[in-house]
Amino acid sequence: MRPITTAIPLAPSRRTRLATASLLSATMLLAYAAGTARAHHGFDDFDTDRLYYIAGTVSQVRWGEPHSYFTVTVEDDLPDDTPDHDLPDGLRDPADSDPINAAPAYDGSHDELAVTIAPPSFTSMWGLDRKLDDGERVEAVGYIGKSHTDEFRPVVFWVNDGQPVNQVLNEELPAQPLPVPYPQGGQSSSGTDQDAPSASADPEGTSPAAVWAGLVAVLVALITGGAFYLRTRSRRT
Repeated sequence: MRPITTAIPLAPSRRTRLATASLLSATMLLAYAAGTARAHHGFDDFDTDRLYYIAGTVSQVRWGEPHSYFTVTVEDDLPDDTPDHDLPDGLRDPADSDPINAAPAYDGSHDELAVTIAPPSFTSMWGLDRKLDDGERVEAVGYIGKSHTDEFRPVVFWVNDGQPVNQVLNEELPAQPLPVPYPQGGQSSSGTDQDAPSASADPEGTSPAAVWAGLVAVLVALITGGAFYLRTRSRRT
């Protein structure tokens, strides 16, 4: 009579457990980094072809992660363009400061704008270490929402009559604005016809699609490599 044998599964080795833990950690880190970058960048839903200046009174403040929010009641007597204010160090390069300083006043149909800014963990490092108060006056330069034109995303805003607060994560504007002043009928400020640059055309930067493709490629490589290592180890034991 043939003896009956039962295969007893071997407990995973220490190396196998370490490899599995490392793979899971790398996967979680990539997922967190991608989510954080997207959440804190926050300009995807806004028309980055045009900067506008607003000023007004704050209300309905919601302070927290991953973004803070408040409503601005826009003043009726805005100046033609951005008043002369200090800019944060990261936005003083002419490529950033010129469009900001020349941004025209908001002339849309909304009396109130829902403003989205970075969370306290970032804003506290960029010039504001406190919650805004209802009734406080702010000034800002930023972008109008693409589909929701009552939304506003600053690249910089000012409190306390001129204290700048940087709102650009990578310390440069998310896209190259159109020539200043903004062209009318496809003409540049010099009066000659030219093609306006697209918001997605950023020859020196990296598009969000390329960033996500790179993250996915790294993640697939990690998973494939981890699976191969685990299978090799299991054959040896």
